[in-house]
Amino acid sequence: MDDLDERREAAVKRLKAKRSFKTHLAVYLIVNTLLVVIWAVQGAGDDYWPFWTILGWGIGLAFHARSVYFQQPITDDEIRREMERGS
Repeated sequence: MDDLDERREAAVKRLKAKRSFKTHLAVYLIVNTLLVVIWAVQGAGDDYWPFWTILGWGIGLAFHARSVYFQQPITDDEIRREMERGS
């Protein structure tokens, strides 16, 4: 596989990861909005129970965002060093 094919494959992989994150974000927003609406319709009591879902899922969403937008790709040097270390 030549360099152009490798770069194209890496670009496609990044685009798929970004699309996956955007879908995850949309589902998060829709579901949690519905939970807040349910809470409000039930009387919006002192116990704001949607908070726990928003918080827990939000942490997972933040890790997903980190892996898609902030994590650097594995370099050839890292692969070489890991191969030299053995398993």
